[in-house]
Amino acid sequence: MTRWLVTGARGMLGTDLVALLRREGEQVAALGRAELDVRDVRAVAEAVRLHKPDAVVNCAGWTAVDDAEAHEAEALAVNGHAVRALAEGCAELGARLVQVSTDYVFDGTARRPYREDDPTGPVGAYGRSKLAGERAALERDHLVVRTAWLYGAHGANFVRTMIRLEAERETVSVVDDQHGQPTWTADLAAELVRLVRADAAPGVHHAVNAGRTTWYGLAREVFTLLGADPERVRPVTTAEFPRPARRPAYSVLGRRTGPALRDWRDALHTAWPSLTGGAP
Repeated sequence: MTRWLVTGARGMLGTDLVALLRREGEQVAALGRAELDVRDVRAVAEAVRLHKPDAVVNCAGWTAVDDAEAHEAEALAVNGHAVRALAEGCAELGARLVQVSTDYVFDGTARRPYREDDPTGPVGAYGRSKLAGERAALERDHLVVRTAWLYGAHGANFVRTMIRLEAERETVSVVDDQHGQPTWTADLAAELVRLVRADAAPGVHHAVNAGRTTWYGLAREVFTLLGADPERVRPVTTAEFPRPARRPAYSVLGRRTGPALRDWRDALHTAWPSLTGGAP
């Protein structure tokens, strides 16, 4: 039996991952922010020594993309320095670290899906901080798993926001010139477990639900599942919806190895009861 340590265990992805591992009878130490402040690198190293895991999945992270622009040092402490402490602690113990990363390490100017070995080039503080974490993990021969556009039942996310706004507004304006892959945290959690069990090679792996859409396309799908008129979703450009942090215009992630995750629409339909308490 694998001994697992999950950091960020109370977050959207961490909650799904811990639930999956426990359903399958695995031994898992679930550390949320209350149990482990990853900004304390000494506490991070001590947690690894204390729990003696075979595999660590780091679901902790600074995810406030806009706030990172004004607080880059703080984002780097969580997304970079903490990962280095985990990577070194795991290397000393002979454990595997799985570092969850993001499409934001790319500049978003590609015209075809990004491969795992494509050059990175983040355009904002959040992406730079996550790239620092990638490098820290890779220096110690661990796994980096890039994903994108996450949604799930246990945290704030775009899908749940659209569900709320449908009930509050007659129309909703949503960006239609950013392209990506909505990814259900339950599907990502299963893929993280599969990679560890398959003894996946160290390096970068991409894990997103298949297909692609825009935020506008995703919002229309949410309205349709709610039984609402998708024409109530109005397309706008990124320029019409300015934010402090620049978003990648194109962040579709390709995948070299391993089975593709299901199509994003199939995943959203399966996830729907957990997001709404109802059925499509």
